[in-house]
Amino acid sequence: MLNENHAFILDFPDLKLDIVQLNHDDEKFKADMQKYHQLDYDIRQLEISGSPIDDDSMHNLKVERMELKDSLHKQLTRHHALKIV
Repeated sequence: MLNENHAFILDFPDLKLDIVQLNHDDEKFKADMQKYHQLDYDIRQLEISGSPIDDDSMHNLKVERMELKDSLHKQLTRHHALKIV
């Protein structure tokens, strides 16, 4: 879907407390989260303006966002599992 908000916390509401804690305590997670949100914002702005870049470039941005989201999710689930143990 075009211009869909992929805000990380909206996609993983069950991990909201972990997101907040890691964003506060873990500099790598915080930096990755900021990069993810900026990338998501940039993609949405491009979609709103009719995607004024070529398809390959847009695809590459979306792949980068997806890979970053996967990395963030792995960090989150690892953190969540350690809390439980």
